[in-house]
Formats: sequence, C-alpha cells, structure tokens
Amino acid sequence: MNELLGMFQAVAKTPMIIVAAFVGTAWGIIGGAMPGISPSIAMALLLPFTYGADPAAAVVLLASTYLGAEYGGSIPAILIRTPGTNSAAATVLDGYAMKEQGKAGEALGISLYSTLVGAVFGVLMLLTLTQPLAQVALAFQPQSYVGLGILGLSVIASCSEGSLIKGLMAGVVGLMIATVGTDPVTGVNRFTFDHPDLLSGIPPILVMVGVYAITNLLEQASTPAWVQTNSNEARLQMPGPLMRARLRLSQTIGCIIGFIEGLTPGGGGAISAFISYNEARRWSKNPEEFGKGSPEGVAAPEASNGAVSATSLIPMLGLGIPGSNSAAVLLGGFLIHGMTPGPLLFTKHADIMSGFYAGKVISLVALLVLGYLILRPCIWLVNRPKHYLMSFILALVLSGVYAIQGSLFHVGVAIGFGVLGYAFKILAMPLLPMILGVVLGFMVESNYRRALVLSDGDHMTFIEEPICAVLLVIAAAFLAYSIISHFRDAAKAKQTGTTP
Repeated sequence: MNELLGMFQAVAKTPMIIVAAFVGTAWGIIGGAMPGISPSIAMALLLPFTYGADPAAAVVLLASTYLGAEYGGSIPAILIRTPGTNSAAATVLDGYAMKEQGKAGEALGISLYSTLVGAVFGVLMLLTLTQPLAQVALAFQPQSYVGLGILGLSVIASCSEGSLIKGLMAGVVGLMIATVGTDPVTGVNRFTFDHPDLLSGIPPILVMVGVYAITNLLEQASTPAWVQTNSNEARLQMPGPLMRARLRLSQTIGCIIGFIEGLTPGGGGAISAFISYNEARRWSKNPEEFGKGSPEGVAAPEASNGAVSATSLIPMLGLGIPGSNSAAVLLGGFLIHGMTPGPLLFTKHADIMSGFYAGKVISLVALLVLGYLILRPCIWLVNRPKHYLMSFILALVLSGVYAIQGSLFHVGVAIGFGVLGYAFKILAMPLLPMILGVVLGFMVESNYRRALVLSDGDHMTFIEEPICAVLLVIAAAFLAYSIISHFRDAAKAKQTGTTP
C-alpha cells in the first residue's frame, strides 16, 4: 500500500511522467515497426534528449520505449514477413501465415493483447523482486562492488554470440575506453592527449548512441529497402472471450520463460521468444497448426517479449548489472542523471524510483491505447522512402548529441564510435561486451583502488570480505559454465559440419 501511495504521489509531483510514458511508448512502437531499429536503438536515439529533463520522466521515457518497441516489432513481422526487432523473429512464423489467410487484423490484435499480458506480469515481478534484491546489497563495501563488477563482466562470456574470443576482445576494448580521463585515486590524466574534453572521460551515452544508433544507420544504408504494405490491412482486432481462453496456456508459457530469460544475463528477448514458441507448440492441443497460422504461435513469443521488457530490468536496477542491450541503454539514462543503479538506488532516490514504477504502470495503459491509435500512422511512416527516413534519423541523432553540451567534439566522438561499431559488425564482434566494459569498468577500477587503499595494499581483502568472495565464486562458476558450453557447442557443430 505504501508503494502504491508513493507512486500516486510521484505522479502528482511530476505530471510529466504520464507524458513521458505515452511519448516513449509511441516512439517505441514506431521505432520497433521500422525493420532494423531494435528496442536498444530506439532508446539510444532518445538518450541525448533526456539531458535537462526531470530524472523520473527521463527514465520512464526510456523504459516505455523498450515496451513499445517489443510490440512494434511484430507489426512488420505480421504484415510484410520482416521482423522489426530480433525478438519479433518468432512472431513471423505464424503471424505472416495468419496474414496470408486474411487474418492480419486478428494477428495484430493477438500480438498487442499478448504483449500486454506479458508486460503486466513482468511489471508485477519488477515491483515485487527489485527492491528486496537491492536491500540485500545494502551491506556492500568497496570490495563487494569489485566482486559485483567482475560478476557483471563475466556476462561477457554469454553475450559473445558464438565467439568467446571476440566477445572477450570487445570487453577489453570497453575497459580500455573506461580508463580514459582522470585517475579516480591520484587525479593523474590518462589517455587524454592533452585534450580538455577528455579530462572527464568518454561519456557512456556517446558510446551507446554511436554503436547502436549510428552503426545501425550505416548498416541500413548498405541494405535494400524493406517491402511496403497496404495500410488497409492494419485493422487491429482484439481477441474475443473464446480466443482469450485458447491463448491462456501459451501466454502463461511465454510469461514464465520471459521471466526466467529476463533475469538471465545475456538471455534477451530473441532467445526467450523462440523457446516460448517451441514450448507452446509442445504443450498445445493443436501442435500441427504451428507454422501454418496458429494464434498460439503468435501469443507465446509476444507474451515472452512483453515480460522480458520488464524482468530484464530487475538485475540492472537491483545490482547495476545490465544483462541486455536495452538494459544497458536504460542504465546510461540513470547514470546521466547521477543515479547509480544498485544497492543505494532505492534509498538515495526513493522518490524517483516511485515515479519510475508509476511510469511503468502507465506505460501499460499507453500500450493498450496507442496500439489502436498509432498503427495506421506507423505503417504510413514505414512506407516512406528508406533513404529519407534514415537521413531524418541521422539528423535526429546528431542534433541530440550536440544538444547535450553544445559540443561538436561529442558529435565527432559519437560518429567515431558508430564507425567502430560498424567495424565490429563486419568482424562479427558483439557490441554488448564492449558496452559492459565501458559501463562497469570505472566502478570496478575505482572500488578496487579504494579497497586496496583501505587494506594497505593487501589483495586478500577481496577473499576475506564475505560478499565479495561469494560474488567472485559465482562469477567464476558462471564463466566456467559459459566456457564449457562454448566448447561443447563448438564440438557438436564440428561433428555435424556446421558453424557454431
């Protein structure tokens, strides 16, 4: 009851939370509907514009964009057989088949309804589990933060997208970027090349905007335009009572798997969507319909996507460990406003977190309302010439970066990281490990140095401190499991003659 009262008070103090929830959801749907604009990219495009905004409204804007994009990605998946986001790839299997049967409106309605069901479940889990997780971490000391940071960096192994070596290389690049600026203990300048703009380091926001937004624009420039669709097909039809009863099992499966994958570092929406699809087919009374236009085949992955949009934020808010690209971008939004997700977030910024929770609840209403209203404008926008659309987005990105501090140097840095991200794509190197290195690098280094100062240089302090020791053991176990899984998959692929 106290949390509910706190959310109402936060909305009363900051009415912009309501506006942020609706605007973020609308932009997420639009961005998700444009093939190639993932939730993390849609969020990164807005990130520069959160400077100067109220902190609660800013983080609500980003989180609402995440939810909207998870639904928006299903629109082109159903209508033109092109998933707008990676997590919508599973929706293509039965969504487009329903469209070919003249049931596009029904498929879009099932997608919206299932995403909403999953999001409601995910928000309930977010409200229930995040703060208790953070309360456990209140006893953290500098050594504990080192262990927590190393645990976060161990996620790199599971985010390496098939190549462990490339993932580790990307992580090292991120750690190197994090060392630019002033030494946290001695105050000595490092890798600044006597440039005053580098004294405070490279802001993570520039890295995220560069490697997500600008890199994606470079990729889109080298690919053909997506197929256009007839807006008359976009007449959304919500499922009736009988259909809702039929979808209940598949939605439950999607919610549970989305919850588990959301908590798992490196899991993400695409993995949980396909697992949900397969499990829904396994437990369905009509498995033979899957792949031929089964409503359950649309409901399961979409419910999973909705759940992941909230549950993936639990480890990020409670421990400060982003397990997905979208969570990493949202972490950047918190850092911009001087809030460090983790143990002290709910005590130092209790009012902002109440506003954040209220915004997540409002975004559920926004998704239901805008799912009806924005569909036709969204299809119209996607049908515009691709080169005009990409040029507009590039102008939006660069103007947003310039607006942060009025610095052309920042614009150049963002473009530079965009080129670096494009090189990573060409070399098939994952981007998330680099982002993790940038975000967690300073936390690990500063607390490592601080712990050594307090212990007179004794490294045994990291083993003697119980929380740090436990976290290091978990990180070692997680890393060992990821390495074993990597080599097992490689051996299996070698036997079958396929590429791992």
